[in-house]
Amino acid sequence: MKANDVVILNLAGVTDMTDYFVIASGTSDTHVRSIGEHVIAEMKKAGLTVHHTEGLQQGRWVLLDFFDFVVHIFHPTLRSFYQIERLWSDAETVALEPQE
Repeated sequence: MKANDVVILNLAGVTDMTDYFVIASGTSDTHVRSIGEHVIAEMKKAGLTVHHTEGLQQGRWVLLDFFDFVVHIFHPTLRSFYQIERLWSDAETVALEPQE
């Protein structure tokens, strides 16, 4: 399951809410929901449990709270509207390894 425009923000020293935000986009409501379900399943395999979810049924903005990190998966129109990266611009962006 491939997400688009993945960004990781290191929130250490910016907020006590969580350590990281993982922000990504899907191409449609169905894609956003599928990415969210895939993340939950893969994290479960890794022994991590999602503690809170929002938006999984609608597929416009899915929030998955794993305490140490929070995953935000957006429909592209909502991501550009909310500009969450700009809202948390004090956070350092974590470099990602290119995926094949």
